[in-house]
Amino acid sequence: MTGKTRASYYVYRAILWMVRTVYPRIEIVGTENLPQEPALIVGNHAQMNGPIASQLYFPGKQYTWCAGQMMSLPEVPAYAFADFWSEKPSYIRWLYKILSYLIAPLSVCVFNNAATIPVYHDARAISTFKETVHKLEEGASVVIFPEHGVEYNNIVYDFQTRFVDVASLYHKRTGQELAFVPMYIAPRLHKMVFGKPITYCSTNSKEEERQRICRYLMEEITALARALPPHTVVPYKNIAKKDYPTNYTPEANADEKTGC
Repeated sequence: MTGKTRASYYVYRAILWMVRTVYPRIEIVGTENLPQEPALIVGNHAQMNGPIASQLYFPGKQYTWCAGQMMSLPEVPAYAFADFWSEKPSYIRWLYKILSYLIAPLSVCVFNNAATIPVYHDARAISTFKETVHKLEEGASVVIFPEHGVEYNNIVYDFQTRFVDVASLYHKRTGQELAFVPMYIAPRLHKMVFGKPITYCSTNSKEEERQRICRYLMEEITALARALPPHTVVPYKNIAKKDYPTNYTPEANADEKTGC
């Protein structure tokens, strides 16, 4: 059960049916902020909730960026353990190392048959960008979860910035400026919320656009989260649930305690 075969496709469809049956229905908020033309949708990962919610409930045709290692049988175990479970208590890590091997066939089956684009951070990165632009030209939006292991605030982790360069290639191919739409996934509220888009400016330098767009997206996702009712935020990292943050700011908590 590797790659994209007829047998793996039927297994994937069965898994998708089971996930759809047990995963809570997501309420979509802010669809008026989605452009009519294809866009890059940028959200908080919320562990596996972001990719699952986007695959099941995104309103329209979409493809989701997926780590290329999770689509390759030999690469899954090392990547899965490092990315998901490396911060688990040392006394139980052995169990997660075994689990990382057990999930490898399932990972390859699911991610090769789902609407995904493999993402690489080496010389193969250009294939990720070209495939992304190709899907955009076909009329699909592309969903990206660019957080990495550096905290930004209590809502999101810091964004890797290179994904913004897709807009430069898209402009060269089409002459059009690409929109980036912030998306906040709130699993505890069963909500997917879209914010107002920001548009790439091809007359600026690439580095300027990376910083400008990522800063806007992180701040807008934060604002979307804080505008919702009080809830527990599912963080990017797979940490103990007792350490999950809330969407309250420290200032809001202080005001509540003092009655301001």
